Amino acid sequence: MKALLVITLLAAAAGSPVLAQEKQTAVANFVGEDGKQSGRAALTASKTGVLIELEISGLPANKWVAFHIHEMGKCDAAHGYDSAGGHFNPDKAEHGLLAANGPHAGDMPNQYVGQDGVLRAQVFNGMVTLDDKNAIRGRTLMIHENSDDNRSQPSGSSGKRLACAVVE
Repeated sequence: MKALLVITLLAAAAGSPVLAQEKQTAVANFVGEDGKQSGRAALTASKTGVLIELEISGLPANKWVAFHIHEMGKCDAAHGYDSAGGHFNPDKAEHGLLAANGPHAGDMPNQYVGQDGVLRAQVFNGMVTLDDKNAIRGRTLMIHENSDDNRSQPSGSSGKRLACAVVE
């Protein structure tokens, strides 16, 4: 009888909204240019996109930096994060939030790094999901050294890649 009760409770829990919500979150651990962990992002899916909450240290102070989603799921610091590929662009759009035929799904607003060299932000991207069409789980989040001009092709003249994180 106890075994039947345990099985029933487990079956009920498997269909519960709490467990369903767990699938709607992800984490991404940022690695800096030195290959060491430099921050973390928590991602939460909604019906209309993904909220990304991030905190990353060791960045240039008092500066706007570009924040993008890149297509590949690899962060190789030894090679400047080239392993992450280009911006996530499933619809083959132009780069930039201000581009006439853009933006890429991976284009997001520039973020400001405070005097302490730490970027703290909440960014919502309505063009992506975690696991469905335009899924970003298994792709990378990237911080660049300069701000994105939101127009230049293919990446906004945002400079070298400073921090990278695989969405898990």
